[in-house]
Order: sequence, then C-alpha cells, then structure tokens
Amino acid sequence: MCRARFEGNDPADPEERPHVEPLTRRQALAGATLVGVGVPLIAACGGNSGSSGSSGTSSGTTSGSTPSGSPGAGAKAGQGIVAVGDVPVGGGVILTNPALVVTQPEAGTFKAFSSTCTHMGCTVNAVADGTIDCPCHGSRFSIDDGSVQSGPAPSPLPETAVKVVGGQVVEA
Repeated sequence: MCRARFEGNDPADPEERPHVEPLTRRQALAGATLVGVGVPLIAACGGNSGSSGSSGTSSGTTSGSTPSGSPGAGAKAGQGIVAVGDVPVGGGVILTNPALVVTQPEAGTFKAFSSTCTHMGCTVNAVADGTIDCPCHGSRFSIDDGSVQSGPAPSPLPETAVKVVGGQVVEA
C-alpha cells in the first residue's frame, strides 16, 4: 500500500496550523450573555409567524386605547364601556380598561370578550377580517363567539355579557 505525503497545510502538523489565541473566561461569558439577551430580544421584535392573508384593511381600533366618546375607565356593570358608534359592523375595538374586545359581528349585535389570549396571555392587538388577532403566536378568534379560528390557543376567549343602553355598550 502506498502512502502519499502531502506538502504543506497539513492540519495534523502543529507547525502548519495557524496560531489562534485561546478564548478567555471573560470572552466566553460575554459571548454567552450576548446570545442570552440577544435571542429573546430579537424574538420579541419579530413579526407574526402566521400569515394572516389580510388585505391590509382593519375594521377596528388596534391602538389599545379607549375610543373617543366612551367612559371606559374601569367600567362596572351598567356603566358604558364604549359608544355604539365606535364599534364598526364586522369589526371591533380593543379596550385597555376594562381589558375587553367589543365586537359587532352584524349590525346591532354586540359581543365582548377578554383581550387576553388563552395561549400565553398576550394581549390581542387587532380586529380584522372577522377575527380577533393575537400578535404573539398567531392565534385568531371569531368576532361572533370568541372561538379559536387558527393558531395554538387551546380555548376560546372568555365572553363578557353586554347590552346596549342609551347609545353605550355596557356590561350586563
């Protein structure tokens, strides 16, 4: 059997290998810290992993603020949480206090659901194309009954009974 000897660049030959400084403990910890902080930060800034297929038209308030003309600040049973005129037909509005999504699936029919996703507790951020959308993992809920339409959410959004009194949607 013939063995050929290759000239130069033999990685097994210690004199041919390039000199590389060993990694210090400080450098290793700094790198691990950077990865430990950077990965979650990048993940938190990432977009919705699910494709919504939306045409870009949203029929609802997504700012998280209470629409104008409504008391909304910690409304109790019988107090107005949003003006009827602020809730678009086929859409909805997301309120922060109380933490509800008020929808109007068809003219004159109002529903209210928790704005907290049943998957990981994120706050929903949009009402569009007949669904209430969670930005964290792409769960989508029906504006009719809060049922899961897509995504990893294990259960529907809890419903809060509401009625219309004097042009205001109120908790029943």
